[in-house]
Amino acid sequence: MNIPRKNRNRMMNLVIWAMISWLLVLLDQYTKYLAVLHLKGQNPLVLWSGVFEFFYSENRGAAFGMLQGRQVFFFVIGILVLTAAAYSMWQLPSWRDPHYCWLALCIILITAGAVGNMVDRIVQGYVVDFLYFRLIDFPIFNVADIYVTTATAALFLLMMFYYTDEDLEIFHFMRKAKKDKGGDLS
Repeated sequence: MNIPRKNRNRMMNLVIWAMISWLLVLLDQYTKYLAVLHLKGQNPLVLWSGVFEFFYSENRGAAFGMLQGRQVFFFVIGILVLTAAAYSMWQLPSWRDPHYCWLALCIILITAGAVGNMVDRIVQGYVVDFLYFRLIDFPIFNVADIYVTTATAALFLLMMFYYTDEDLEIFHFMRKAKKDKGGDLS
């Protein structure tokens, strides 16, 4: 069976995306397990007085506790994120391409964060949060939130300062359809 190189690269993109995302989800779930095991029902574990502590919390909403009790909404959003991530990884020339590896990493982190919190919502009906910056009274968060926040910030910077419109044409539905039909791309 002779699979074209472009499709081999796409298949490898999806395999790498799934494997690394899965490992990151496992790390997130393990840290949440430890939080439940050691923090639930306990006083916060202060690492740096007045600055940072482990503080168990059950978040039934979105980021910062918004949209409490909307589990179906979050599930649908999670499925949309996974679909967009899979499409994006499929469209990348190769996850090893030095120009696109940062984009692939952002996609992987966003996927892992979305899935990590989706697992909590499906299994428990809430997300376990346990990281708290008391110094600035920042909302309590978890490892999956770090993935999503970091990747989203990096993605924003990459889109603003690194990638050009031409670099991102690989994701455009209409341009691809016109190109396939031999249409004008101007």
